[in-house]
Amino acid sequence: MINGILIVLLILICIFAVKGSAKRMIYGCCGGRDVEKKKKVADRDPSHYPYCAQIRVEGMSCNHCRIRVENSFNELNGVWAEVSLKEKQATVRMKNKIEEAALRRAVEKAGYEFGEIKWLNS
Repeated sequence: MINGILIVLLILICIFAVKGSAKRMIYGCCGGRDVEKKKKVADRDPSHYPYCAQIRVEGMSCNHCRIRVENSFNELNGVWAEVSLKEKQATVRMKNKIEEAALRRAVEKAGYEFGEIKWLNS
């Protein structure tokens, strides 16, 4: 009797584990069913952005995460950001220099951790 109950419990645990893994494979680590739409940046000419910073972003692990961080930066006026998931960093181009605190807020608003910032030109 006890063996039967344990077997049923193990089967249920396996079912939930497989279901959770499949969900992460389909929707990414965030489990977001809503597909994040990438915000388009109208001006994609790097020469129009005299300021540039590389920012380490901790906590990203899927394409959905990458798009969330890019969108958070691209919502800022005069900013064009590209995020490398592999390197866990964002390259943020700015028409006007933006304070580090505003960049930090953009990362935290997206739900991730702001790491080291490296100004490439200023």
